[in-house]
Amino acid sequence: MFLIPRNYWRLAKKYLKPLLLVLFLGIVSLHGCQAIRSHQVIHITLWHGVNPPQNRDVLQKLVDKFNQNHPNIQVESLYVGQQDQQMPKILTAVVGDAPPDLLWFNPTIAGQLVELGALLPLDEKLAKTTVKDEIDPALLTSMKYKNQIWSVPFATNNVGVYYRPSLFKEAGITELPQTWEELRQAAKQLTRDTNNDGRINQYGIMLPAGKGEFTVFTWLPFMWSASGKLVGDNSQSAADVVLENNQGAIAALELWQNLIKDGSAVLSGIERGYEIENIVNGRVAMQVTGPWSLGEFKQSGVDFAVFPIPMNKKPATVIGGENLFLFKTTPKREQAAFKFIEYTLSADFQTELALGTGYLPINIKSRQSPIYQEFLKKQPQIQVFLDQAKNGFSRPIFPGYTRISDSLGRAIESVILGKSSPAEALKVAQQRLDLIFK
Repeated sequence: MFLIPRNYWRLAKKYLKPLLLVLFLGIVSLHGCQAIRSHQVIHITLWHGVNPPQNRDVLQKLVDKFNQNHPNIQVESLYVGQQDQQMPKILTAVVGDAPPDLLWFNPTIAGQLVELGALLPLDEKLAKTTVKDEIDPALLTSMKYKNQIWSVPFATNNVGVYYRPSLFKEAGITELPQTWEELRQAAKQLTRDTNNDGRINQYGIMLPAGKGEFTVFTWLPFMWSASGKLVGDNSQSAADVVLENNQGAIAALELWQNLIKDGSAVLSGIERGYEIENIVNGRVAMQVTGPWSLGEFKQSGVDFAVFPIPMNKKPATVIGGENLFLFKTTPKREQAAFKFIEYTLSADFQTELALGTGYLPINIKSRQSPIYQEFLKKQPQIQVFLDQAKNGFSRPIFPGYTRISDSLGRAIESVILGKSSPAEALKVAQQRLDLIFK
């Protein structure tokens, strides 16, 4: 039996009470310090629609790195859906005076957000940084509206044609298509019954289904290649849109229509034109998409390569990518959010993002860095997008572009589903836009 000494409780009372008091005060003090530190932390929200999921993982790692190096600023990265899904959320948040601190979105939304008074102009803040001079000058037009800077590029891209070299070889194609007619002929040649069961199981090319922005985005290079325009030069108004009797637009729609009629094109899932499953599993041999798909192709293990968008009258592609917008909140939150913006513009961030996702760096120093140059040697497909960028055209950023895109998307969908001719579809789109803007 264990016996407790007589004087144990007397000694415990004498010494334990002060010890407990010290311990209690220490806990209170620690909690108070934590409360103070927690109170000083500025929490920033970033809304984005980065896709595919592998690319979101890359972004999250970069956000985590920022948070670790900036304990007083904590950025929460939130995926809020694809851009067509984001739009109503963004507008609802702005109207309800509850916007995120930062928004990742394509530049076409700039004019609309400026007119709503939601954005903070960035001219003065950028003027105080050195990183502004490292931004690719070709991207400056995407940053400005009415001679003020309202966003900064997060990453840039354009679209080309991914293809499976092994399928080209099996079909006897030895030269890559450079013109629309050559593209059409190659698509026919690649459309095959490879298992001799009497049914086509390999199509030449996949076209995006649906009327969303991705469909419009991948179709625009064909319109520009045929010398088509959405609006007049230097126009700052959606009311100047010209779709009816737009010969370049008609020609581009006819090309996609002919690919469908030839039986050499298959449609993607609705609003799923960016998914590459069909080309990876060999159901299609070609697909129009961008460098953001590089990571998925690499992980798939299949052979793949890229060639520029075939041309009609001139080479063309669409300059894509997303910008970061800074919303009006409070001075402290705006300052903290801009600190994150500076981080995303840096050569280190851009290089790591590019290596992980395939996006083209917007920072010139990043592109010139030894690590990125070594990456290009291992991934020559990226060089196609870099070279093609000089032939790129940007979408308008004035208010109302989303209405234009919606009407144009409806026209494209109507044509590829065989519901109307190119000229008829564009006439209906023009009438709809005239009712809206005029």
